[in-house]
Amino acid sequence: MEIKVTPSDLDEQNHVNNVQYVQWIQDVAKGHWEDRASAAQKEDFFWVVVRHEIDYKQQAFLDDEILLQTYVDQITNVTSIRHVSIKNKNTNKVLAQAKTTWCLMSHESKRPARIDENMKVLFQEKSV
Repeated sequence: MEIKVTPSDLDEQNHVNNVQYVQWIQDVAKGHWEDRASAAQKEDFFWVVVRHEIDYKQQAFLDDEILLQTYVDQITNVTSIRHVSIKNKNTNKVLAQAKTTWCLMSHESKRPARIDENMKVLFQEKSV
């Protein structure tokens, strides 16, 4: 996923606000799910974040072009561990790295749902 930093992404110091990184992490995770899941899977399930761990490495500024990459590393019965790398597209410098835990939920019951083998296959390829 590629993004260009806009004025609304900035904080008082004129660099990308930390909260914006969290939004980007959620956006790339959602995009990954939307790209790979079937219509039936999207109708039956949704994901909620359980934990975010973010390491901020460099600052990003207005008009920087940002590249977000994600992959799923570990899958349990109801959770997955997702990694996100946020880089400056032009310099390839890592701006932030995240490790997030997500729980699969049933739309019907609003409770955790088992991640079956068919769904695990969705995440075997390592990048978006």
